[in-house]
Amino acid sequence: MRLLEFGCVLIVLSALLVSGDAEVYIVTVEGEPIISYTGGIDGFKATAVESDEEIDTTSELVTSYARHLEKKHDMLLGLLFEEGTYQKLYSYRHLINGFAVHISPEQAETLRHAPGVKSVERDWKVKRLTTHTPQFLGLPTGVWPTGGGFDRAGEDIVIGLVDTGIYPQHPSFATHNSEPYGPVPKYRGKCEADPETKRSYCNGKIVGAQHFAHAAIAAGSFNPSIDFASPLDGDGHGSHTASIAAGNNGIPVRMNGHEFGRASGMAPRARIAVYKAIYRLFGGFVADVVAAIDQAVYDGVDILNLSVGPDSPPAATKTTFLNPFDATLLGAVKAGVFVAQAAGNHGPLPKTLVSYSPWIASVAAAIDDRRYKNHLILGNGKTLAGIGLSPSTHLNETYTLVAANDVLLDSSLMKYSPTDCQRPELLNKNLIKGNILLCGYSFNFVVGTASIKKVSETAKALGAVGFVLCVENISLGTKFNPVPVGLPGILIIDVSNSKELIDYYNITTPRDWTGRVKSFEGKGKIGDGLMPILHKSAPQVALFSARGPNIKDFSFQEADLLKPDILAPGSLIWAAWCPNGTDEPNYVGEAFAMISGTSMAAPHIAGIAALIKQKHPHWSPAAIKSALMTTSTTLDRAGDPLLAQQTSESEAMRLVKATPFDYGSGHVDPTAALDPGLIFDAGYEDYIGFLCTTPSIDVHEIRNYTHTPCNTSMGKPSNLNTPSITISHLVRTQVVTRTVTNVAEEETYVITARMEPAVAIEVNPPAMTIKAGASRQFLVSLTVRSVTGRYSFGEVLMKGSRGHKVRIPVLANGYRR
Repeated sequence: MRLLEFGCVLIVLSALLVSGDAEVYIVTVEGEPIISYTGGIDGFKATAVESDEEIDTTSELVTSYARHLEKKHDMLLGLLFEEGTYQKLYSYRHLINGFAVHISPEQAETLRHAPGVKSVERDWKVKRLTTHTPQFLGLPTGVWPTGGGFDRAGEDIVIGLVDTGIYPQHPSFATHNSEPYGPVPKYRGKCEADPETKRSYCNGKIVGAQHFAHAAIAAGSFNPSIDFASPLDGDGHGSHTASIAAGNNGIPVRMNGHEFGRASGMAPRARIAVYKAIYRLFGGFVADVVAAIDQAVYDGVDILNLSVGPDSPPAATKTTFLNPFDATLLGAVKAGVFVAQAAGNHGPLPKTLVSYSPWIASVAAAIDDRRYKNHLILGNGKTLAGIGLSPSTHLNETYTLVAANDVLLDSSLMKYSPTDCQRPELLNKNLIKGNILLCGYSFNFVVGTASIKKVSETAKALGAVGFVLCVENISLGTKFNPVPVGLPGILIIDVSNSKELIDYYNITTPRDWTGRVKSFEGKGKIGDGLMPILHKSAPQVALFSARGPNIKDFSFQEADLLKPDILAPGSLIWAAWCPNGTDEPNYVGEAFAMISGTSMAAPHIAGIAALIKQKHPHWSPAAIKSALMTTSTTLDRAGDPLLAQQTSESEAMRLVKATPFDYGSGHVDPTAALDPGLIFDAGYEDYIGFLCTTPSIDVHEIRNYTHTPCNTSMGKPSNLNTPSITISHLVRTQVVTRTVTNVAEEETYVITARMEPAVAIEVNPPAMTIKAGASRQFLVSLTVRSVTGRYSFGEVLMKGSRGHKVRIPVLANGYRR
């Protein structure tokens, strides 16, 4: 503990020497990073890799060039500024060439004009954006057996998670009941030790554990007693996402004496590498996240999961695709690392995505087929629907209903929001004991200062047999999740049902002339909400899941690129939690939590990508992404088109037919993704071509971030070989090129295309035979028939003679000349 504290003190002291208005800046400089250095400097041989190829970071070539870059960073700062007036936080050497530094705005201006400096950007913030989903996705029967069963699924694949850390003692990450894990020779990450116990955070399942907080410390946001200067999860979010991707199989999920099933990760035998850069109270800073990504790729992870996204766009950056964050991820993909990123949680409004670039797999969130419902039966026979993972009251008995605001010990206590039922000492136990307590769902529950868990604890402390929470008004985007409680309890989320309950209570509760209750006559009983109901109308796009169209700049100009890429389960996901996790107040002190977000969807894709990587170890990140996308489905379990949750003008939730802006290519189908037939491959040079042909992107800006000149023959960004086609501004006719590569045996494919009437679509050739390992090109022609002012949707479908089906979505918005 002493050494760690001393290190923190040094950082804080040096920060104090910097000017009071200092901020963190991310600086890129001339000279290629390790991943793209092709030689030319005396004494340093080339370290660059071919596209999608792993780099040997242990070689003397790489380590000496890394030292050279760091010395150049230090020399630049030393020449410009006096010692003690600045604090360098990180040197970025692997994926981008630059550094993070804590300096004043005046010093930043000096840096901007210094020779060899390419960009200076003020740091910005990021935020953190299961028992049933393996079965829902068909993994136990369709995928795991092909790789030797669940105890081999993901073997020797390393998934890196940039998140809030991990709770290594959780059974989802334990090794005592599994076959021993051997070393992973290709992975070279470090394992920090617990500063208190000196025990390593690694155990064979967890192979790397590091934390990154220099920018957070410099910004004054870091609190070591809450945030932990170690990889320990102080939030819960990181443990949750890690267990979704790669948690052990068959872990019982127990709460309040009830077992809610058995949890498993998508790739239960994959290894976990933890890169903690997100913290409980403030989220995180891009400078720390970039350092974590840079280190993860340097260490040799195969898959990278990012359940984090920008708090807001960096104001100084003109394009969404080029900033230190996305440029670092482009370097990661060049190094052969598949990246899954949460699409964002600001749905259902359009253009709400926070994951933009073609080299990233942007994941939207779906509701799966499991729903938890409950009901309240009133004394007048009416049944009111609600949610609540609780046992029922005694089946044949009804109980008296007592509202919290009618049983206050003192009327002056109204100032403490007693109807939230968070403080038992405010309420009269004698009037509540043996009855059902009625509480109100206020804004405090939305912001997290009140919790359903606390309502249950209050009701129990007062001797109530159960509780009811009424929602009387809803603000846009409010998520209502069922919460496991040990006491009978229900949340009435429909405002009209709440009104019906309140009307019944008022009619059955006689009062004197002062308004005081004379007697409580209303009755009710609470049903059993512990068993899930399985629906065929699944999956559906979750209300909160961010929507397209994708944007290419921060004036919200639309890009010729579909986002999100794919849909995966992200609603009500059971997974590991840590006892000190406070991200969700309803699960404080629990070992598991059931939460929702695109944060939960991304690790589903990361884990499934690990299974594909295990079966096809030499596939590029683009090939893995293509396999996931072209085999996805746009139909639900009943065979009907996917629906998306949407809000109406009255802000009530409704279901509408989903589009690719909701789900990308469709909902993931892991079994089909292992054998896609054809893939749409792309590499680093292709992504440079996309950047170079996108209007409004400055070629100097591209060179600044990629160290690559624009000499592409791509023609237009829609020609990037992605498994989707998007034209945001279609005038007359446009022809788009795609190339497919056969990753199965020789097969003949018949190609058809269909489109909504406003745009005509033709595909050429209509059929082709492709040998194993061969590539063939086809053309898609799109023509404006009528201008509607909105996008037309369609698809290209390739049906193979051996049974493969390859589908890509097509989107076009037609304009007059």
